[in-house]
Amino acid sequence: MNIDAVKNGIVLDHIPAGRSMEIYKALELEKLDCQVAIIRNAQSEKMGKKDILKIDADVDLDFTVLGYLAPGITVNIIRDGLRAEKRCLELPAEVRGVIRCRNPRCITSVEQELEQVFRLTDRENRVYRCWYCDSAAHDSGI
Repeated sequence: MNIDAVKNGIVLDHIPAGRSMEIYKALELEKLDCQVAIIRNAQSEKMGKKDILKIDADVDLDFTVLGYLAPGITVNIIRDGLRAEKRCLELPAEVRGVIRCRNPRCITSVEQELEQVFRLTDRENRVYRCWYCDSAAHDSGI
């Protein structure tokens, strides 16, 4: 298999195996007009198997979404074929527009134009709570 190197763009590495499509959809990468390579189940010494996303364009990504969906993911910014920047993402303190509150009494159920806002209350157990009603959100599964 031959996948070209990224000249200017982003490489998302250390994605848990089988989760690259979830990230692809959450970041709405299908809307991009550039090459996007999805590598699934690549061998990894650190993880056993991992997924990789290569985006051959310099685009703005929502690092909050990435940190929530896959904490531990590595974001490599590539310029002129070389890694210019490397970021290791952690769980964000606040998540907006990613999680939906399931509490039927929450104001976001009635006023659906309100932005869904959740804050991290327990990092170890990945517990996020609704900013409006304090209901716990379910884990993203990654």
